[in-house]
Amino acid sequence: MRYLVVVEKGKSSWGAHVPDLPGCVAVGETREDVMSLITEAIDLHIESLRDNGEFVPEPSSESELVDVRAA
Repeated sequence: MRYLVVVEKGKSSWGAHVPDLPGCVAVGETREDVMSLITEAIDLHIESLRDNGEFVPEPSSESELVDVRAA
């Protein structure tokens, strides 16, 4: 499966979350760190859902970049 991951740069760290898997988040010092951590978090999140007999959501989120004129 292939899930959309939203990656955000903060003042001192990077964060990531998966819209299709509520609560699946990660924080790392670098973009590379957070991508590695969110990949692991997705695996663990899905494993936990399966272990608890819960539904594993199919990936459905999409992204789109929008160009706007700067104010």
